[in-house]
Amino acid sequence: MNDMRQMTSFGRAIEDQSFAVIDEEAGSHSFSKEEWEVVRRIIHATADFEYKDLTKIHPNAIDSGIAALTNGCPIVCDVQMILAGLNQERLGAYGCKAYSFISDPDVIDIAKEKNSTRAIESFQKAKRFDLLNGAVIAVGNAPTALLEIARLIQEEGIRPALIIGVPVGFVSAVESKEVILTLDSSHKHSAPYILTRGRKGGSTIAVAIIHALLLLSSKRTTS
Repeated sequence: MNDMRQMTSFGRAIEDQSFAVIDEEAGSHSFSKEEWEVVRRIIHATADFEYKDLTKIHPNAIDSGIAALTNGCPIVCDVQMILAGLNQERLGAYGCKAYSFISDPDVIDIAKEKNSTRAIESFQKAKRFDLLNGAVIAVGNAPTALLEIARLIQEEGIRPALIIGVPVGFVSAVESKEVILTLDSSHKHSAPYILTRGRKGGSTIAVAIIHALLLLSSKRTTS
């Protein structure tokens, strides 16, 4: 799999020009070359340079995410909007499959019965199917999903390869991301992450991060 960008030369020229503008306007930063590939793709998807300061990347996140994807890991998402944005051909090249259970009838029924949230119960279902260990977990919409992932790491010992924690919103969005950051203080409960601190985020950001990692994996295999 050489060039996964699947673009015409004209489209690639526009993208390259956009990235050049981002590099110039963003100025200096402390990200590594590969980390910056992720951050500037977030900026490219949003036209929001604030993500340069909001994005936090665990030191092992890039390596762990790429290794998991190239080994065909599951990608477990909180909402189907992320699934809709992912390039299935790129995922298929590595044998990856993406999942979201939030709209499954059994998940809805259990959430109502327990007065829980569909997001929480969707990740409980993913755990029952043993999809979380070694997975790339992408949360772009539901803070309760991210809080549940943190609980599963701390209390039930799940070990995802990477947490993409970028839920957008006003209730628990900020706090859920900070909980993931606090896990890093304990090696016992640590998990690699890519987060956007604060209220900003969304499914578009999660998709941009996954695509950035897929492109980085392609560059590594062809270099």
